[in-house]
Amino acid sequence: MTQTTRPATPDDMPRLVELLMLDAEARQAEDAILWKLADDAPAQIEKALTFALTADGQPFRQFWHVAEDGDQITGVIHAMMFPVPPIYAGSFGEPGLILPDSFLATDAPSGTAEGLLAAAENALHEAGARIKLASHVAGEVWRTAFEANGYEPLTLYLSRSELGDQGMPPGVRQATEDDVPGVVARSVENRQVLFDIDPFWETHPDADPRFSAWMTRSLTLRDRDMMVLGASEDLQGYIIAQPASRLHFPPAHDITETGVIDDYYHPELANPAELDQGSEGSHALLRAAEAAFVNRGMGAAFVVCPAGWTSKIEVLEAAGYEIAMVWSIKR
Repeated sequence: MTQTTRPATPDDMPRLVELLMLDAEARQAEDAILWKLADDAPAQIEKALTFALTADGQPFRQFWHVAEDGDQITGVIHAMMFPVPPIYAGSFGEPGLILPDSFLATDAPSGTAEGLLAAAENALHEAGARIKLASHVAGEVWRTAFEANGYEPLTLYLSRSELGDQGMPPGVRQATEDDVPGVVARSVENRQVLFDIDPFWETHPDADPRFSAWMTRSLTLRDRDMMVLGASEDLQGYIIAQPASRLHFPPAHDITETGVIDDYYHPELANPAELDQGSEGSHALLRAAEAAFVNRGMGAAFVVCPAGWTSKIEVLEAAGYEIAMVWSIKR
């Protein structure tokens, strides 16, 4: 029989729920705390699929493709157009993103992953994506397929599921509105490091006022902790401990006990190649975020870090973090 790929339809949902549950269970096997299954995981998958395949006016374009071997669906791939965060220039336009809830059945014929990847890339190209991103968690199949098609690691997501109860480190405190200018100034340094690592993170001309407005608003949000090190007039660093979102976690997973760290910077990390100024402040901020998560009843931390930021990776690994997910880029 001939293997084919095609866009998914609502009629495919029973089989897709089956495959995506297997996919979620494979992630859970990697880390049962980070990738905790929701009590109603099949229902959550079906709800997300129903919206994706039938709803009008969706907030972003997404694409589901399936592979068929005869009359049997043997694989699925999920992709979307990824909105550019407002502090970045996005001169390349919206990139396309292949999401981690892509899965192959154990009896899928050789070449299924490659066929699905080609289908997803074609859909993203037709939607206007000049740059493509791809994410993977468990197993070697997708990593191998991405590497063979020219993808290179861009962003690492490192996690730790034993946060302990060490309390708030000395010197780290909750941020106030007086700290926003200092946070913005340190963010300028952070964004320069990002751009030096990869021009993908080109800064928007209005990044400073946009980031300032977001930090001011973040102070009012009850679901996160915004913490700083040092006095307002000489702010040494900042970190934001916030709740996980569906961007990184497929719908089968319960994310209520997982926290995410994205905005995190200290001058010790200014040299992306090595920690030539030590790491005491960086570690203090990281432990403060973990303490904030523990205080909120969370059991796992998920940290976003560019693959080329070696010094930051060193800090995270020394603190017990391991790579949980990789986003790769194809230009």
